[in-house]
Amino acid sequence: MLDSSKNQYPPLPLIQTWVWMMTQSGDTDIQKKGQNNLIASFGSLAKANEYIVKQGKG
Repeated sequence: MLDSSKNQYPPLPLIQTWVWMMTQSGDTDIQKKGQNNLIASFGSLAKANEYIVKQGKG
């Protein structure tokens, strides 16, 4: 049985792409899209960052 209390997040490469969009793209529309995708998936940028850091230590 699946543990429904565990959040399902997008694959890490997709998350890293969104971070790149937000931080490295020179286009403000692309930056906003990356930020919006992260917030939509995690609820906040802080939670997204927490998840990314945790994955790096795994």
